[in-house]
Amino acid sequence: MSLDWDEVSGFAASLPGTERATHYGGPAVKANGNAFVAPGREAGSFCLLIDRDTVDMLKETDPDTYWQTPHYEGWPAVLVRYDSADPERVMAMIGRAHEQALAKKRPRPRPKKAE
Repeated sequence: MSLDWDEVSGFAASLPGTERATHYGGPAVKANGNAFVAPGREAGSFCLLIDRDTVDMLKETDPDTYWQTPHYEGWPAVLVRYDSADPERVMAMIGRAHEQALAKKRPRPRPKKAE
């Protein structure tokens, strides 16, 4: 089974305390003001914002699904291929990222630019 952005974002948005919003100008799902899923720039993958230890574990245990470009290395984010052989694990990781986003402090609003 291959996932797509509508399924991923729909599942993420169904979790408690979430909202569809933007992150760096693109669509995302946030909890407590913190993004935890976004489409990513790489075709065939979405971006999962999750702690670095989990990023390392996912890349090590399933490199066919979880990967990074140099842009994401060293950051708490990993790319996830939609055509994962284990979509149930992908959904579980979205759930974990959601819990982490809820537990983080709400980001301070950025000042509005003067027009």
